[in-house]
Amino acid sequence: MSKRAHHIANQIQTKLCSHQPQIAIILGSGLGEFANQISDPTYINYSEIKDFPTSTVAGHQGRFVCGELSGKQVLCLQGRVHLYEGYPASYIADIIKALKLVGITTLIVTNAAGSLKTEITPGSLMLITDHINMSGFTPLIGANDETFGPRFPNMNNVYTKKYQDMAKDIAKKNNITLHQGIYCMLSGPAFETPAEVRMCGILGADANGMSTVPETMTACYCGMNVLGISAITNYCTGVSGGSPTHAETLENAAKCSHNLTTIITQFIGEL
Repeated sequence: MSKRAHHIANQIQTKLCSHQPQIAIILGSGLGEFANQISDPTYINYSEIKDFPTSTVAGHQGRFVCGELSGKQVLCLQGRVHLYEGYPASYIADIIKALKLVGITTLIVTNAAGSLKTEITPGSLMLITDHINMSGFTPLIGANDETFGPRFPNMNNVYTKKYQDMAKDIAKKNNITLHQGIYCMLSGPAFETPAEVRMCGILGADANGMSTVPETMTACYCGMNVLGISAITNYCTGVSGGSPTHAETLENAAKCSHNLTTIITQFIGEL
């Protein structure tokens, strides 16, 4: 069980040398420039790690960046892999399990997401308070390894409440609008139909995306604390005339980058 996770972790640990990060940051579509904030960086391309899935999507550089940020050692994943690239959910789970094995206790996860609410405008940020998994997959299916977590993990506090409060305080101090809401994951890669968008709104979602849930579910299962923030890059189909494209996603993610960087760097400094 979890042989892939151990294999990946051993390779990462070897390449990290003396670095011992406890904080990992996953950067979503168009948000990779955040990694430029890391000082004295060590770069590890995903392709250098055997059995590590390769990111194939524009806006995902596909490498680890390890170094110092706000006085802490961090491990940044500059790009992620998705279900729609053909990887099973278990592969995504093994990445998070590998992070646990190298000593990560805090996971900061970001994504590009489409807004289901007219008041949550493109170019703004949304603090994820909970999620709905509509992807049809879960990363925890299969034989369980108790060294990572329990067979039936509790998902009452996937996004750590204390971390949410810290992020809200930081946003307020910096006059940054930080919406709060529920993130709904669908598998993609097609954007949602108008009917699917209406369904997600009825279920109580505030933003839709194609990632994040497998990572956060696995992190919660592994006992990590999680902060989740969505960069709102577009209105979902049919919301305020929305007709999303990936180009729009990357463009508006760049507009969110400064405020996202401010919140995360100060958050890490306060941990």
